Amino acid sequence: MRPGSFLYFLGQAWQSLRRNRLLSLATISTVAVSILILGFAVLLTVNAGQFMNKLESDVEIIAYLDNDLDQSRISDIKRDLLALNGVESVNFVSREEGLKKLQENFGGHEYNLKETLGKNPLPHTYEIKATNPHDVPQIAQRVKNIDGVYKVNYGQGMVERLFNVTRWIRIISMIFIVMLAAAAVFLISTTIRLAIFSRRKEIYLMKLIGSTDWFIRWPFFIEGIFLGTVGGLIAIIILSVGYSSLIDRMDALFFIPLVTNPVLLNQIYLGLLACGAVLGVLGTWVSLNRFLDV
Repeated sequence: MRPGSFLYFLGQAWQSLRRNRLLSLATISTVAVSILILGFAVLLTVNAGQFMNKLESDVEIIAYLDNDLDQSRISDIKRDLLALNGVESVNFVSREEGLKKLQENFGGHEYNLKETLGKNPLPHTYEIKATNPHDVPQIAQRVKNIDGVYKVNYGQGMVERLFNVTRWIRIISMIFIVMLAAAAVFLISTTIRLAIFSRRKEIYLMKLIGSTDWFIRWPFFIEGIFLGTVGGLIAIIILSVGYSSLIDRMDALFFIPLVTNPVLLNQIYLGLLACGAVLGVLGTWVSLNRFLDV
């Protein structure tokens, strides 16, 4: 495209925006609402994903050791555990530390578990973290076969159900976002079609005097990009202000880990802005094609 042609298309797009201010405002509003709903769904999905990742990362394997093992064999078991494929870290918890944690969690200050039990019945254990939480069941089976480990616990049954639920939540979230994007294209194309319909005679005349389809399309595309970008910018401002306010209010609820990474949030907002421009172009493309068939 030559610079002169681009300036001409830019001028035509600007004139169209001025002549159709009401329809332009309606298109901007439609884009803003669509991007706002889409952005809300994206932030909800990202936060749900972070929460599910945290739940999955908390899954660990507890390997209970035989009581008659000496320190040398305990160290050998740690080397065997670290040698397993997929194991990220191994943490040794002595029976004394285990009883201390049990006292802190259940005994409190009023009840002394050690005096009540008379002796420490807990075994030495290893806490094992997997690089990929979904590999926990397979790693647990290999840990169970190590000599000196008499029992393995990772929340059998519950962990598999957790992974199944998180997988379906991710799938449903992606389907929901795609459906919202498709609905946004439909709404925006319907609104833009009204603006193009008011200029259908102009399009017909340009076609009759020999204008190519792309010569006619470019001013509309520039107009669609502008309307989509402005609508997306309005939606992002509302969304960012609302989400920042939500983060401030949710500080007290520390058990709900909202996404606060500014880099990630800026990437989401820039992506939504680009999405607004793309939706403007797609809406223009869908609405304009029927009027080019003369």
